[in-house]
Amino acid sequence: MPRLQFKGKVFVENLHLGVPYHELTPVRRKGFSKPVSLHDNLIVHGDNLAALKALLPTYHGKVKCIYIDPPYNTGNEGWAYNDRVNSPMMKDWFGKVVDRDDLTRHDKWCCMMLPRLKLLRELLRDDGAIFVSIDDNEVHRLRCLMDEVFGEENFLSCVSWEKRFTRSNNARMFTSVVDKLLVYRRSDLLDFIREPRNEKSDAIYENPDDDPSGPWTSVSYVNPATREQRPNLVYPITNPITGVKINHPTNAWKFGLEQHRKHIAEQLLWWGKEGGLKFPRLKKFLSDVSAGLVPVDLWRHMESGTTDEGSKELEQIVGRAKFDNPKPTRLIERICRMACGPDDIVLDSFAGSGTTAHAVLALNKEDGGNRRFILVECEDYADTITAERVRRVIKGVPSVKDESLREGLGGTFSYFKLGKAMRKESMLERGKLPSYERLAAYIFFTATGEEFDAAKMRPQRHFIGRSRNYDVFLIYTDDFEQLKDLALTMDVARKFSRVERPKLVFAPTKYLDQEFLHQYGITFQQLPFEIYETVDRLGR
Repeated sequence: MPRLQFKGKVFVENLHLGVPYHELTPVRRKGFSKPVSLHDNLIVHGDNLAALKALLPTYHGKVKCIYIDPPYNTGNEGWAYNDRVNSPMMKDWFGKVVDRDDLTRHDKWCCMMLPRLKLLRELLRDDGAIFVSIDDNEVHRLRCLMDEVFGEENFLSCVSWEKRFTRSNNARMFTSVVDKLLVYRRSDLLDFIREPRNEKSDAIYENPDDDPSGPWTSVSYVNPATREQRPNLVYPITNPITGVKINHPTNAWKFGLEQHRKHIAEQLLWWGKEGGLKFPRLKKFLSDVSAGLVPVDLWRHMESGTTDEGSKELEQIVGRAKFDNPKPTRLIERICRMACGPDDIVLDSFAGSGTTAHAVLALNKEDGGNRRFILVECEDYADTITAERVRRVIKGVPSVKDESLREGLGGTFSYFKLGKAMRKESMLERGKLPSYERLAAYIFFTATGEEFDAAKMRPQRHFIGRSRNYDVFLIYTDDFEQLKDLALTMDVARKFSRVERPKLVFAPTKYLDQEFLHQYGITFQQLPFEIYETVDRLGR
């Protein structure tokens, strides 16, 4: 497969592996939940590359739907390259605003996106999907990057979203009225996507003949192919009401004779109320399409909103906050309806104005679901705009017309800021792995967001603490020779089964399938990847 080449690529291809894990420090007063936890809805303030890495121990392979809206790199957005890369060229890039005259702006954008896409892929479930908003400035380069990270075979669609429906008379050339949404899956375990049906899509289904199978619509029985092209699909059809035998003068039928006889036996042909149709039509019942609608790659503004709608929504909720082209909630709701179920996790690592959280909470109120959101925002407005919008839509916004939003959408979230780095050199003491207690403290807090109490730890039973939701276990030793042989086995799992509460188990690996873990109420988490790196280095 051809690969995109750009300045700095050699330095960032594996950058995500070297990013240290960081602590996620709770800021209780900024959240909207008394029990602060990493298993709550989350808003994380900090660099999104480091934040995504910090989320890996808790959310690796658990996110069903990712939506991101990265900088479009128009040259007018004022973003800067801020990844610390050990390269003189890239050190010179650091912190400098990327403008239209920057001859390396496309290289910088690709260097910024590649490691983030790789971490997002690690967080995505095997049956998950990622949606990325972009415009014509970078869509072709983004497509190449995503082919490389997710696999060309996992490309699903390039959706055109009608972000506005009026043209600009100030434009010298073309007016852009669409943005793109690149859609990829994690693997072929996602092999079926449907959008939910709505009143408009159901309106074409009626039941003029009181068919016991319920409302139906009809489709043509005539094949686009000619009689000469498909002679095996040419035969006379009798109108049962008039008794007249029909042959299409130029085209074949869509179905063979045996299938046609089956249609007659099942009364699936429609000739009009009095048999007045020239050719038959085939009934398609509403009950047969309950799985939903096949998605299309053109999303009109009537169903998906516009950027102007997004701006008005934000202004009504948080006032005249300066924010360019926020996405409307209807756009993110449409993504969530097709890509995740009522108990799934949605991640947005370029959170901006907080539209994704708003959309998730609105859907939960609509259908009683329990979807969760994870937002990551690096800018200073993470609290004053991103989180403030979420606080207000939870409590209710009295001035808006929407009754549901006026009453409040309900829900909670925990607010975290990116803490200090958990670097290997700081975790190791004189060439040794971290002690059991030290790693247990890190694991327990990272997983639960709750304080660790070493006095309650029982290493001989692998027990490191009880959170509000789980009993937490750690299978680990600071002897790297023994560590390589440790795993969650059937014998160990059966010992844990004596504990009635849900169990969260950390270990180097497991030798059990998901069905067995579910039977014993165990949620398995792999140990942070840097531990293995340390083991490998010490082992050599």
